Amino acid sequence: MQNGKKFIVSDKTYTIIKATKLLDSCFAMINDGREITLIMEQWSRQSDLFSKDIIDMDRDWRLITFDMELDFEIVGFIAKIAQALAKENISIFVISAYTTDHILIKQHNLDKTIEVLNTLGFTNTI
Repeated sequence: MQNGKKFIVSDKTYTIIKATKLLDSCFAMINDGREITLIMEQWSRQSDLFSKDIIDMDRDWRLITFDMELDFEIVGFIAKIAQALAKENISIFVISAYTTDHILIKQHNLDKTIEVLNTLGFTNTI
């Protein structure tokens, strides 16, 4: 790990969408061959959110980005976070990029999530 144990909370709210096709302007798109998952700013393209291509959606997610570079050899980074949040009954949606990880948590769990991350030694870099 580099840069210490830091995280950033996005000021945006996101929607996680199950769709029949990829849509533009997404934070993340996952096509695993069985389904397509899109993560979009909640009201960025409202017309797309109500199109015939949307199968299901879940709103009011907040994004937390771990502000550090994680190499592929690190074992258990997200597991430790997930376990601590699970003890508080907080569900997470995990996204990994090439060198960093992100979690989405429901808006109503944001304050408690920050508290848990602080307990684990993380600091919010705002």
